[in-house]
Formats: sequence, C-alpha cells, structure tokens
Amino acid sequence: MKQLLKYLLLSILFTGSAIVANAQANYLKITSYKVYYGWATHYPQDWMILRQFENDGKSYYLLVNPQTLVTKIDEPSFYKVKPMTFAEARTFFKNTPYIRAIDKAEKQSANIQDAGIEEGMPKETGISLTADLCPSHRPLDREIFTDIFKEFQKVERPAPVALSITGVWMLQHPQDLEWLKQMQANHEIYITWINHSYNHRVSAKLPLKENFLLEPGTDINYEVLETEKAMLKNGLLPSAFFRFPGLVSDQQLVFKITDFGLIPIGTDAWLAKGQQSQPGSIVLIHANGNEPIGVNDFIKLIQSKTQSIAKKQWLLYDLRESVDEEFEGSSPPGK
Repeated sequence: MKQLLKYLLLSILFTGSAIVANAQANYLKITSYKVYYGWATHYPQDWMILRQFENDGKSYYLLVNPQTLVTKIDEPSFYKVKPMTFAEARTFFKNTPYIRAIDKAEKQSANIQDAGIEEGMPKETGISLTADLCPSHRPLDREIFTDIFKEFQKVERPAPVALSITGVWMLQHPQDLEWLKQMQANHEIYITWINHSYNHRVSAKLPLKENFLLEPGTDINYEVLETEKAMLKNGLLPSAFFRFPGLVSDQQLVFKITDFGLIPIGTDAWLAKGQQSQPGSIVLIHANGNEPIGVNDFIKLIQSKTQSIAKKQWLLYDLRESVDEEFEGSSPPGK
C-alpha cells in the first residue's frame, strides 16, 4: 500500500501539467509577497493557502495539500477561497498530516539543537536524504547526485532528495543550481526544496543560544520570505519545510517558523558527526563542498546497499511522503 501511494504521488507530480508547469516557472517580477492563510478548494481537492503574491500583474497563491504535503503555485481564480487566520486554518485542517506534523514539531521545540521532525518511516528499510546547501565558496559536491542516479536509475527514477537551500547559496552558485535543475528536468532526481534561511549567519565565538538565527537583530521575516522569493525567481518550488541553520533554535523561534506555516525538519543521522542511519532515518549531509566526510560516508552507504537497491529492498523516500505517513490515518479537513 505504501509503495502504491508513493507511485501515485509521483504520478501526480509528473502528469499534473499545472503543477509541473508552475514548479518550473521563473517568477521574475514578484511584488506584494506576503503570508496569507486560507482554505482553497477545487473539487475534489482541498488546499491550504500559505502565501499570496503578484508577478507581472497576475495574482498567485502558494498552496499546500494538507494530506500529501505537496505544494504548488496557482492562480486564485481556479478556486473557491475562504481567507482564514493561521489559528482558524489550524483548526479547520487539524486532523491532517500537515497540521499534525506542525503540532509534533512544536512539542519538540524545547531542544536547542535538532528541534522538529527527526525521522520519517521507521518501518521502512530505506531513508529520506536531506542535503544542506549553506553558503560556501566551494562548488556543489556533484558526486552525491551522480552516484544517487547511478545506483537508483533502474529501480527508482527519479530518486527523491530534499535540499535545504539558502538565498546566499543561490546567489553564489547559479551554475550549480542550473545543473541540479537539469537533473530534475531529466527525471534523474526529484528535489523537494527546503527553506534554510537567506543568510545562514554563523559565529565561531557566540554560544548556541545567540548563534545562527538566534543571533540578536535577526530579521526572521526576511530570512524566511526572501528565501522563498529567491526560490521562485530561480524556478524552484518552495516546500512546506524549514531547516534551522546549524539545527539551532529555541522554543520561541520554532513557534515563529510554524507561524509561517512551515514544518521544522531535523535529523536523526548527521553522518559527518558519526550518527548512523537507521530504517526510516532522515539523513543529513552537506552538499556545499564543506563536508567531505559526510559525503563519503553517504556514498559508502549507498554502495553498500547496491544489492538491496537492485531488489527494491532499500530505497530513498520522498521527505513529504515520510512525514505524511508518520501522521496518516487522518480525517478530512473541517471534521
């Protein structure tokens, strides 16, 4: 059943022309980009509105499917819409995997490091791969992605990966970003784009409680919304996920992020720190050239699973599906 759901989801992603077209669009003239919540319905599907913006004279929504966590950009005219406050939307969609994931992330918000969702499907034998693209002067570690394609092309194409991307990295590495987009266009990998803040500031001297996004004077609105705008301008589709730089946060910051309608994603297997992946792990590596140990460990991991991969006994899982399945068995919205 889980595999069937997975293939149905991928089918929706690649046969839904509106979703594919919007995911590939570059919105180069964005204005009035803002947080905006509500219920949007186009029979038979209900969506939750997360953002509203204009581009070149047209209005658009960023929407999330609260059952599958799939996002898309679309025009308001296609939907019956009811604006809501975030509190009203949370109540309306309270029994969905999306809101349940936000609820769980908030319950784990006291951790100074690694707050949020840390694992996906523990009953499955594979993992969900997340790779961070923090600001770096080094080039993208392309070997990660070519090795994924090489190992999985016969059994899982496109192979799902989730990339946590910063605004500064997009500015610094336009050619690397185009290379990733081309891999996706060729159906070699499918990328879920995670907001990782715009600047990703870090200090070697400050304690954790004053570091990264906890640095005094941080403009969290800028860090979140400017990253989403940069994604859209570069033809990337923002997901409903957020990863804290350095995995560092406090309870107040977690609630600020969930108030944007975003689900904080942690990890239970940061490979460069010696943490071993388990069945269903959300694995963390850095693909920005700064973490060769983690990259080598991941490549060794998938090479060690070659026979299991060939038998479809060890796969990569779509992060959205992993989180969705953890909170499955939900009722329809408003019930």
